[in-house]
Amino acid sequence: MTGRSAGPQPRPWRLAAIVLSVLVVAVFAGANAHLIYVAFASRPDCVAHDKATGEARDAGSFGAAQSSC
Repeated sequence: MTGRSAGPQPRPWRLAAIVLSVLVVAVFAGANAHLIYVAFASRPDCVAHDKATGEARDAGSFGAAQSSC
């Protein structure tokens, strides 16, 4: 007997590739979850606007379509 088992031996690079793939997917999912959390958590209740609704607007000025106040 030579000391080898009869079945095929797992290759270490294959295990490393699987672990790395799982890690990359986990980091990607975590980053997206964080972006979604920040998007919902950082919404201000009221934002001050330079122009009130109903005032004439200049051609070069921008404002919110509807104020949340």
